[in-house]
Amino acid sequence: MNTTSKCLNCSQAVSGNFCSNCGQNTSMHRITFMHFITHDFLHGLFHLEKGMLFTAKESLTRPGKAAIDYIEGKRIRYYNVFYFILILIGINLFLGNYYDQLAEIYLGESSEKMNNALGQKIDDFFTNYAKILIFSFVPLFGINSFFLFRKRNFNFSEHIIIAGITFLGILLITTFGRLISFLDFTQNFDIISNIINGITGLAIFIFPIFSYYQTFKDYYKKMPFTFRILLFTLLILIELTAFLLVTVGFFSQWGFVNGSKIEL
Repeated sequence: MNTTSKCLNCSQAVSGNFCSNCGQNTSMHRITFMHFITHDFLHGLFHLEKGMLFTAKESLTRPGKAAIDYIEGKRIRYYNVFYFILILIGINLFLGNYYDQLAEIYLGESSEKMNNALGQKIDDFFTNYAKILIFSFVPLFGINSFFLFRKRNFNFSEHIIIAGITFLGILLITTFGRLISFLDFTQNFDIISNIINGITGLAIFIFPIFSYYQTFKDYYKKMPFTFRILLFTLLILIELTAFLLVTVGFFSQWGFVNGSKIEL
């Protein structure tokens, strides 16, 4: 192992263990198979999992405080929240598709395609753009909280961080529920799936309240906070309803305006 006086990555003069310009380690070693396995691969894998597990734990148990820590600069222990969200969206889409396939095999439930042109277009749209549509919840959360929770003087980008960590917690709960739902294909434990699904639905509804309460509890009394979080939830529902109406209107060429019947 050699320690260089000049960074081999950017040629910046260095005096410590890391380059002050690009951050590369100044202690270089020749790449061997054993060192690759024991250091580069396992070391990198361990730190990746450690960061993800820590971020998952913080997002579930103290989302509001985790968001504040992140905003205030305590970020080194956190895995990138938005990368994590995209990973979980992919996992949930995979699990949902796999569940449908198993349901068709073991339960005789066929995921029938919509049997009209409009329904097929809408179904294809939501299938093709599922990741983008699910991820769009983050800016929706951020916009609503930016206008409703102003006392803490967070800017819009900081509200996006709060929304991201909150939504990450929701996705973690959703992923757990999806995994448990595979108990539907067992004879003796399917009732557990039904119970967990009910608990999961309630937890998803409560979790944003828990997260935003942790974040803003020192700035709002209970009644003002309750009013704002209820309005926050109502705005999300209104925005989602408006989006669905616009989507149906777009693919139907606004046929419902003329009184045409749309079959979904």
